[in-house]
Amino acid sequence: MNQLLSQLRPIAHPAMRIMVGLMYWSHGAQKLFAWFGRDEPVELMSRFGAAGIIEFFGGLLIVFGVFTQPVAFLVSGEMAVAYFWMHVPRGGLWWWANRGELVAVYCFVFLYLSTVGAGGFSIDAWRASRKSAR
Repeated sequence: MNQLLSQLRPIAHPAMRIMVGLMYWSHGAQKLFAWFGRDEPVELMSRFGAAGIIEFFGGLLIVFGVFTQPVAFLVSGEMAVAYFWMHVPRGGLWWWANRGELVAVYCFVFLYLSTVGAGGFSIDAWRASRKSAR
């Protein structure tokens, strides 16, 4: 079983990156354009507007695997800030009390991607293969 699952790693890694990036991107689209159920966009020159910009464009870069490691590090930091700025005041440090589970998961998934990179099926991998072919 472990051998079968390890053979799926080249597909599972980019699939996770793409799906998490799409979900993250949708949060930015909600904030900036009032898509996906939001009534109106946030004020662009506010902290929510800044978060929307990071989420929208950072999510797209993650989906396509462009500059994945620095972008993932940046968005991981944004999620850490969001956790302590928005969720801790709601119910304390623990995620079960402050409803910060999703933010914490995003933070650590992006921190992981910042250490391992985009994997296959990415512009980063394509650029690396072109560089090594020279």
